Amino acid sequence: MRFPAARILLFAKAPVPGQVKTRLIPSVGEQHAAEIYRTLLARVLGEATREVAPVEIWCAPDTRHAVFQAAANPSMTLYAQTTGDLGQRMAHAARKALARCEMVLLIGGDCPVLKREHLLRALDWLSAGADAVLGPAEDGGYVLLGMRRMNGQLFCDIPWGTDQVLNITRERLAQLGWAWRELEPLWDLDREADLQRYLRLTGTAQ
Repeated sequence: MRFPAARILLFAKAPVPGQVKTRLIPSVGEQHAAEIYRTLLARVLGEATREVAPVEIWCAPDTRHAVFQAAANPSMTLYAQTTGDLGQRMAHAARKALARCEMVLLIGGDCPVLKREHLLRALDWLSAGADAVLGPAEDGGYVLLGMRRMNGQLFCDIPWGTDQVLNITRERLAQLGWAWRELEPLWDLDREADLQRYLRLTGTAQ
């Protein structure tokens, strides 16, 4: 394992029909939307567990779903997400993890193109002295946030789910005086407009 002193924090929802990928439901239905999310989650886990760093799956609403239980092993630990908005939940997880490791990468399960190489590059940059690493998303959010230390300003009063998230996070990093680096922009599968792109990527376009 390249970075045993790091942790990859994967934020994941239980793939329950009707509760995940809700913006895709009008196009594909509840069951298929949940299957797409389950596939995305499995792919990200596959990339993260290829000898990169120990993985912590931060589960919502809890750790009991069979998908989470099947993933648990000595290098992949399950934790239940706390309450609050996304920022509060990420801040809680990052604070807990940084108490037991040297650096963290926060990622979600929604990015079909986030690869092992991106994770390794981000951890290389943190190891070389960067305070943070951002993985910009094309929609104005981010698909990855890496940190060597914690500051709640990166998670407080952010309009999550909007195209302002990335720029506000950059502003906060600058205000903190942190040195950060950025990966190339990637894309999430969040909206119906992303669906055909995803189907083309997987060779199932209709």
